[in-house]
Amino acid sequence: MNIRTSLSERVQSAMLAAGIPEGYNPHVTPSKKPGFGDYQANGAMGAAKAMKRNPREIAQSIVDNLQLEGIASKIEIAGPGFINIHLDQQWLAQQLQSASQDERLGIEKKSAPLTVVADYSSPNLAKEMHIGHIRSTCIGDAIVRILEFTGDTLIRQNHVGDWGTQFGMLIAELEEHMQDGEHAEFALKDLETFYKQSKKHFDEDEDFKKRARDYVVKLQSGDADVLALWEKFKNVSLSHNQDIYQKLNVSLTAEDACGESFYNDDLAVLVKELKDKGLSVESDGAQVVFLQELADKNGDPSPVIVQKADGGYLYATTDLAAMRYRCHTLKADRLMYFIDDRQSLHMKQVFLTAQKANFVPPHVLLEHHPFGKILGQDGKPYKTREGNAVKLSDVINEAIERASEIVRKRERKEGDELSEDQIISIGEKVGIGAIKYADLSKTRTNDYIFDWDAMLSFEGNTGPYLQYAYTRVASIFRNAGESLDTFTGEIVVEEEKEKELAIKLLQFAEIIEQVSEDAFPHVLCTYLYDLASLFMSFYEACPILKADSAELRASRLQISKAVAKTMTLGLDLLGIDVMEKM
Repeated sequence: MNIRTSLSERVQSAMLAAGIPEGYNPHVTPSKKPGFGDYQANGAMGAAKAMKRNPREIAQSIVDNLQLEGIASKIEIAGPGFINIHLDQQWLAQQLQSASQDERLGIEKKSAPLTVVADYSSPNLAKEMHIGHIRSTCIGDAIVRILEFTGDTLIRQNHVGDWGTQFGMLIAELEEHMQDGEHAEFALKDLETFYKQSKKHFDEDEDFKKRARDYVVKLQSGDADVLALWEKFKNVSLSHNQDIYQKLNVSLTAEDACGESFYNDDLAVLVKELKDKGLSVESDGAQVVFLQELADKNGDPSPVIVQKADGGYLYATTDLAAMRYRCHTLKADRLMYFIDDRQSLHMKQVFLTAQKANFVPPHVLLEHHPFGKILGQDGKPYKTREGNAVKLSDVINEAIERASEIVRKRERKEGDELSEDQIISIGEKVGIGAIKYADLSKTRTNDYIFDWDAMLSFEGNTGPYLQYAYTRVASIFRNAGESLDTFTGEIVVEEEKEKELAIKLLQFAEIIEQVSEDAFPHVLCTYLYDLASLFMSFYEACPILKADSAELRASRLQISKAVAKTMTLGLDLLGIDVMEKM
């Protein structure tokens, strides 16, 4: 259940019963300081100001009409009109008991689900994925998982770069390799090297350059032989990407790839429509949409070029076509774009143009969820010593190697009997979890520094710490001789640490709702870290296996099980695995 929503509804009813007009928010939030209740309703001040009445009197009239019997043990008014709500411990125990026995932890699916199209990852097929792609890929995938869990229908769209002039060069290079007897898969096994070879060839060989340019024309006009080579290049490149997604535990599949080429036939139609509607005008031979709504400080409108003077199209044209397709063919209610913050103006331009052209129905939500950069220790964009972008495959492999070595050292120190296969398996989960969590736990809009030691630490707000918190619960159940999956105990909440942990567990629904609306996965990360920390405090203050009675032991085991289930589900929604031992 969602405690905040339930309390908000009851406070809202009390406000209406107290004669406060509709439209005033009850402002129910978890209390931030001990002694001020578990939740606070702060709506009395806003209503009192508008109604020109004493806020404490308004608060008292709300309390007089507030129906919280059996839910709150005490309600009090503090300060200028804060309403402090102390939750009843028996009620908390009942709610947690019910949630802990439910696969969804008491979280109901939305009553009015949406069809959501999420645009994320979007690598360029001409090059290997680099470390910068981890942000769009992991943030987008976490939000997609969360929205699916809440009941929305998700359509993933991997808008890969698979079209344009550079592909003439790449196809010409691939043709030469294949004429020399190489298979396409072997020639393209290292995309970065292949791209550099083709670029060098293009710059130094005039015949090759002419052939590459001819191939661009043939590709765009649908030449069967050139299209066949392009398909080979595309398929091998997509296969490279799919390997990355599988290692990262990202839910994108080959079927989700819908690249720029998909919209090629619609671009001329779209530009004509913009012209016919009077939105696009000729400027220096190009077709441009001028947006006065996004004018600069001098009052000059923001230009959006949809067709170049040479007849070529731009990213804006393709993005508009994609938007129209997603709304009218895929029937989207909500479009979400996980694209870095350098594209903020571009996204504003295409959103506004699409709305003015009626490519997007009025009810559709258009959302750009930008993110910052990954920096090195020097505070500059993270690159190799040679100044090149770091390959994502190299980052993944290094994470697994480093994590496996850490697990191996811990195993020797603690005397665990893990086989080498177990160590490698755990190392994969810890390493992948570490790099994903390091990204997801930072506020999406901020830059962050890539630091191996920090992200692989078993202390602090890190992936390994949270995975270990789950493992700790699993070990408690092993020591108790009980099955974590099948154990059932009757929960009682008496000690303060039990109450704190119960409230935190029941706030999971509030967190999921917040992240599904705002698309900030760090909020879920922070919640899981706080939950793990609270469990450690509970473990120290409230003996579990040596509890004073069998009933208390069973209760605390059931509370621990609720923690394990919440950690498992929360991390799974972030695309991170847990393990019984580590």
